[in-house]
Amino acid sequence: MRKGRSKFYRTVEVTGSGPFRIELDKRPLKTPLINDLAVPTSELAEAIAKEWRAQGDQIDPSTMPLTRLANTAIDRVGGREMRIIREIVDYASSDLVCYRASAPTGLVIREEEHWDPILSWAAEYLGATFLAVKGISHCAQPDEALGATTRYLQQFDPMGLCALHNIATVTGSALIALAIEAGSLEPNAAWLAAHVDEDWQIQQWGSDKEAEERRSHRKHEFDSAVRLLQLLSHRARATV
Repeated sequence: MRKGRSKFYRTVEVTGSGPFRIELDKRPLKTPLINDLAVPTSELAEAIAKEWRAQGDQIDPSTMPLTRLANTAIDRVGGREMRIIREIVDYASSDLVCYRASAPTGLVIREEEHWDPILSWAAEYLGATFLAVKGISHCAQPDEALGATTRYLQQFDPMGLCALHNIATVTGSALIALAIEAGSLEPNAAWLAAHVDEDWQIQQWGSDKEAEERRSHRKHEFDSAVRLLQLLSHRARATV
């Protein structure tokens, strides 16, 4: 979709019984690579349709995050699932929540409060015991933990993998992404967990406009990916 493209349709409908498609003037909506924009749940299809219904005389892609994510999942993730899984596992191999400050005490305590429950959840629910270390020097995580994470990710379809990949990219943590998906970590708590160090620095030294704008953009990307997860089919969920 080009920014500023004139609106070219009058009606938007959801069709099908799984997968679900969106039709513009009775014509199937296509991705940029001319694939059918077909999604696994009616909830997601209706949310995408709502984005298209909300457009004015000019189509604004920035107001259509679910459409963009669905396009990416279909055009870029489908058929490349194992590559995306490996990229998510790469985040797990150097996960944000595994690298801890040694000082000051206040930051050490704050990291423990936000991050220790995530590691405990991963050990119990994923069967993946990750190591937490002081400092930023790379610590090789156990093969068993990375293998368990890989096996867990193999159950997800391209839509789910796309959402998880985006969350891991924004937060620097595959474990935060997986805990959100499992329902063990509320999105607001996850966002705070992903920004413990940054928030500590802001508290000590203040922020600036450029940093605030970058964070706002990341928050938009995070919220969109979380919303995609919420609109996908629900599975059994674990709690911490």
